[in-house]
Amino acid sequence: MKLLTGKTALITGANRGIGKSIALKLAANGANIAFSDIACNDDTIQLENEIQALGVKAKGYASDASSFSSSEELISKVVSDFTTIDILVNNAGITRDNLLLRMSETDWDRVINVNLKSVYNLTKAIQKVMIQQRFGSIINMSSVVGIEGNGGQSNYAASKAGIIGFTKSMAQELGSRNIRCNAIAPGFIATEMTAKIPQAARDKWIQDIPLKRPGTPDDVANLALFLASDLSSYITGQAITVCGGLHT
Repeated sequence: MKLLTGKTALITGANRGIGKSIALKLAANGANIAFSDIACNDDTIQLENEIQALGVKAKGYASDASSFSSSEELISKVVSDFTTIDILVNNAGITRDNLLLRMSETDWDRVINVNLKSVYNLTKAIQKVMIQQRFGSIINMSSVVGIEGNGGQSNYAASKAGIIGFTKSMAQELGSRNIRCNAIAPGFIATEMTAKIPQAARDKWIQDIPLKRPGTPDDVANLALFLASDLSSYITGQAITVCGGLHT
């Protein structure tokens, strides 16, 4: 028996990287998949086809996770198309790295809005659906940087730290409705985003990792599957790192 047969998951920022891996992992375990990104493109069509080949329903949506009205509209469309939403993965995120001395207000606001406000937007919009069905698993994508900080990433660190506090608060607010809320805090994961980091910096990160390798999107997706399924039915309010021992 697959772990998520008959369930529906919504994943934001899923056209590539960690979001795409989570979508495919949940689909392989029986979940129907709704996913969103800022725009629909060839990646969207390709992912729809890959998910459907696993024998489940899939549909991609263009939605701005940093906009509350767009998020409300997305939830409404997904419920109309899939009837329910059992799992929400808040994965939308960007970086605009710089020392605070040189960081523009625009870059600060954009990272906070896309990374942190999006989690508020989608969680608030989906509450009524999950409360009515008295079931749900909300998974928020944080980062080890949100726990430890990182020079040149004050905006990113603040957004990811905020996600952890938000997650713990939602676990307390929604637990009595049988809705769980947890955060995943990846460390150095090999994605398109981390590929933009200079090679010297990447080498230093890997040297500091006890397992001596970067993580893969699939490493993160495995934890997302666990948190989405009933295997974690008594786990809520947690921020779990996937970092090869970088943070202990």
